[in-house]
Amino acid sequence: MTQPDDTTNAASSEPAPTTDSTPTSQPESIATDPVTLAFVCVQNAGRSQMAAAFARRERDRRGLRGRVRICTGGTHPAEDVHEVVVDAMLERGVDISDRTPSEITPGELASVDVVITMGCSASGICPATWNGESRDWDLDDPHGRALEDVVRIRDEIERLVEELFDDIETGTVGEREDSTE
Repeated sequence: MTQPDDTTNAASSEPAPTTDSTPTSQPESIATDPVTLAFVCVQNAGRSQMAAAFARRERDRRGLRGRVRICTGGTHPAEDVHEVVVDAMLERGVDISDRTPSEITPGELASVDVVITMGCSASGICPATWNGESRDWDLDDPHGRALEDVVRIRDEIERLVEELFDDIETGTVGEREDSTE
């Protein structure tokens, strides 16, 4: 992850596709330094992929491209993004079928401001000297679940990402130790 700002996963340097939405004006309350977010789970094949996709969409909707960097990875990545996750995201008009799970390392996390885990704590991956914020969203794993269950998980992730971006815009990212919703 050499350039986390528009990456689809920790190993990719491909920029994420833009959306059709019109960006809003940049809020004055956001800090001048870019905020780097990492969405981390074990397989990087479900929850973290959905969260990263929603974060890219939210960043673009709010006109924060260049102000918010996004990366995602797993501690033990799967071969592919779960098909049921791809289907659930397509229902929202977000295509993640071209995403590939990747590994994220402690070295990559060293440059991240906020690590968001999906209910599978990143303890053991985060270096002891890392001073960033961490949030654990305590979400069910979509692996092996029916589409209706994955849709429920997807909707919760979408809500949490919107709240995260509210915090970014108000400058409260980094003020809370943990956010389990």
